[in-house]
Amino acid sequence: MADTPREDPATSVSVRGLPDRGRVLCHGFIEAVTFAPASQVAAFTAIVVDHGQPPATARWARAVTAAADASQPADASAAAAPRRRRGTVPKDRLRVVWLGRRRIPGVDAGSELRLEGMVTVRDGLPTMFNPRYEILSGQEEQ
Repeated sequence: MADTPREDPATSVSVRGLPDRGRVLCHGFIEAVTFAPASQVAAFTAIVVDHGQPPATARWARAVTAAADASQPADASAAAAPRRRRGTVPKDRLRVVWLGRRRIPGVDAGSELRLEGMVTVRDGLPTMFNPRYEILSGQEEQ
């Protein structure tokens, strides 16, 4: 097989620009983290979203407000949302899993990360296992 030219590794892509498979360098904000219970295998999971994407709570609040203003039940906003075709992969989120870790200091909801690793699709979501990471910023303590 012939080698394919690789992109400059210093250039990071947004979460929406991720390929379905392959090695990438990307950046984004952590939207949520999941801690595994002590009874399960140690795995720390985070959901990463793009820079320009508002937090999930803000999107949810706008959807509820819009539904209330239109005098529709709150369930109608979910029904009006565009549906994904079966078999397509959502590109607005990246699941990051650190196997063997219960917690990573500094990696919390709201933190900005740069990640490098292999992307694959797992359970319908782009996923990266045990990536190299750099914490670019964190939430300020209040």
